[in-house]
Amino acid sequence: MIPLFKLEKLPRTQKLRKIAKVFSFAENRLCLASVKSVKIFTEAELIFFSDAAKLLAADNFFSDDAKKVFEEAAVIFQAALTEIDCSLFYRALNNIKHILYNETGREQADWDFTCGDGSLDPHKRHIMEGMQVYLEDIRSPFNVGAMFRTAESFGIEKIILSPFCADPRHQRAQRTSMGCIDIIPWEKKDLYSGEPPNTELPVFALETGGIPLSEFPFPRRGIMITGSEELGVSPRALAAADASLGRVSISCFGTKASLNVSVAFGIALQAWCSKILLNAI
Repeated sequence: MIPLFKLEKLPRTQKLRKIAKVFSFAENRLCLASVKSVKIFTEAELIFFSDAAKLLAADNFFSDDAKKVFEEAAVIFQAALTEIDCSLFYRALNNIKHILYNETGREQADWDFTCGDGSLDPHKRHIMEGMQVYLEDIRSPFNVGAMFRTAESFGIEKIILSPFCADPRHQRAQRTSMGCIDIIPWEKKDLYSGEPPNTELPVFALETGGIPLSEFPFPRRGIMITGSEELGVSPRALAAADASLGRVSISCFGTKASLNVSVAFGIALQAWCSKILLNAI
């Protein structure tokens, strides 16, 4: 770590960026440690964290709210020399990192949020057998990655992507998925390239003009079709859904009455899984 007296002499933006890097690295170390404990840091590091937080608190360009965060963090880091709640320590590191990111103009993205090393064990997945999803022409890698993460969270058995979906292996999709692309089965295939549809499971579409979530008869086994934000579910896929289980819709009450596709996808999956689990009781 750069000595504190050298930090004090640097131009403000350069100083803040270096401090942000130190706290970001410390946060990652703590997150990735096999045992979450502040004991992974040396006494000299803990003293540096506390002194750096005090240095930030003395910067009059920060708001009073930010200064309060720095002051509280300095106390937490100092207390860690003896004993401290690790969750408080972690939160202090994270808060400082993001305040400094904002102050130095660094744009924050999903991959700035530390969630472990991304290595997930597929054998620990609880799978809702027979529950699959079809992503039709989802163009954004961010949305595809987010939908993989959501599908994995709800135990979806498999994801099928239309040929014109963004590639899950795209760097942005990989980052947003937080490792889920590597553990949930998926394939690219056009379910509606021929007649009849290329699936033996019943299908339904997440689309406007359908049955409300609370009333929809979700199947124990089936495929939920989710279309692009721009065009919605294609006519071919809608026809297949209407001939099978129909359409399910999310009621909206605002002026825009519109949801991001990955958000709508998550709401629908939660309703589907909840209905199946409730019926299983």
